[in-house]
Amino acid sequence: MDRYYEYRHVVGFEETNLVGNVYYVNYLRWQGRCREMFLKEQAPAVLADLQDDLKLFTLKVDCEFFAEITAFDDLSIRMHLLELAQTQVHFGFDYVRLGADGSETLVARGSQRVACMRGPNTRTVPSRVPEALVQALEPYLLASARG
Repeated sequence: MDRYYEYRHVVGFEETNLVGNVYYVNYLRWQGRCREMFLKEQAPAVLADLQDDLKLFTLKVDCEFFAEITAFDDLSIRMHLLELAQTQVHFGFDYVRLGADGSETLVARGSQRVACMRGPNTRTVPSRVPEALVQALEPYLLASARG
């Protein structure tokens, strides 16, 4: 079974549009929040590195929608590792609505490619993915992506 890091979220009214469904940009916000909570809980050494000179640049983000969600839906945003390269990380995200009866419905799927960079803002250059992040991500590599 594939492992994933899970961020739980209850949709609020402020995340919906006039029609009552979730505004699309919130899915991207939840990706970022899931990634942040992963770093806080699983890779705190990387947070310290971010306060030094490490920068995580989001290069690409996408999301495909399968079903609508509305206020007070319970969500599980499940992050897994799609690819780990020398200087980049490619994350996958499954957005799952959790039913009160224990049911699960995949409502969206997204991804995010992040580059590790170092240096001052005017001379930032690619940098290897920190070893602390590599170690924290290893359990979340999808079995289908393993060599």
